[in-house]
Amino acid sequence: MKHFFIFFSLLFGLTVSANSLELQAPQAYMIDLETGVVLFDKNAEQKMAPSSMSKIMTAYLVFERLKSGDTKLDDLLNVSKKAWQMEGSRMFVNVDSQVSVENLLKGVVVQSGNDACVVLAEALSGTEAAFAEEMTRKAHEMGATNTTFLNSTGLPDEGHLTTAKDLALIAERTIRDFPEQYAKYYPLKEFEYNNIKQANRNPLFTKNIGADGMKTGFTNAGGYGIVASAKQGNRRIIAVVNGLPSAKAREQDAVALLNWGFNYFKNYKIFAKGDVVDVVDVWGGTEKTIPLVSSQDIIMTLPRNQRKDLQVKVSYDSPLAAPLKAGDQVGIIEITLPGKDVQKIPLHVGKGVDKAWFHQRIGNSISYLLLGKHK
Repeated sequence: MKHFFIFFSLLFGLTVSANSLELQAPQAYMIDLETGVVLFDKNAEQKMAPSSMSKIMTAYLVFERLKSGDTKLDDLLNVSKKAWQMEGSRMFVNVDSQVSVENLLKGVVVQSGNDACVVLAEALSGTEAAFAEEMTRKAHEMGATNTTFLNSTGLPDEGHLTTAKDLALIAERTIRDFPEQYAKYYPLKEFEYNNIKQANRNPLFTKNIGADGMKTGFTNAGGYGIVASAKQGNRRIIAVVNGLPSAKAREQDAVALLNWGFNYFKNYKIFAKGDVVDVVDVWGGTEKTIPLVSSQDIIMTLPRNQRKDLQVKVSYDSPLAAPLKAGDQVGIIEITLPGKDVQKIPLHVGKGVDKAWFHQRIGNSISYLLLGKHK
């Protein structure tokens, strides 16, 4: 048996530098959700105060409770004096009143209501401190291990810290784990409660870049920041900027980052799941050849304006010995990107083949040995 290698190149590169785009933000991060490729990284693992961007995790825990059935959207929660007295952005709930979980969710996501956060935290975990511990625990389970939440709001609290990378991960998990809830609440442009209508604080909704979430933030300690999610066609990008000196600077950096992500990069489908990658000879089978197929979609996010080779290598033993079942792994697809680790994707049998009868195997073997091919 002989080991086969098939080479071909795609004229696209994947060399990305944070210096390709100048941002004022001291921390910034951007990923493509379909491929997981990091498109931009500027001090993305530097700890920072997340301000109201913390509320993405607050909402995530509420979505979890709704999914489990422990909480329902029409449940009425009591407003404590602590919640009513919260400073900063508010939903303007009344002390000793009751507010539905759904209205509180809208108050958190749209109005960035600190009072709404505390009502939810106290109802779901007993105290805000206990809820914050749960927020931190969930963040660490997700892999956001540089994050510590000490409250449900993001108001200044020494030690209440995260990173741009962690915020992007929490945002990604929200979108992946709760797509219906995300689509229902995060794109809301405004919400009225207690006869007070407030517009969503996301400045990107009017920029025609596909933005549909997620959360802004500001404190003196953290500066101005935003976790932004935008979708154009089938591509979704999450971008995070923080530490900016003004709302205007935050908007400019976020718009520049998202535009660069969509315009400078493109997703290229190399193989779709089930695509025939090659056809291989079969030894001793009822079929002379069988197709080999990709086990999954293979999509690469690549800069549009670079022309460095992307190398795809397919390796398998040929001929393959029958019998073979559809789905058997018989090789690998190796994808090499400049400066990146080699990715290995299983190569599977696309169509099963039975073992041939004895006289047929003899004839095929003689033919293969003499001619290098089947009859």
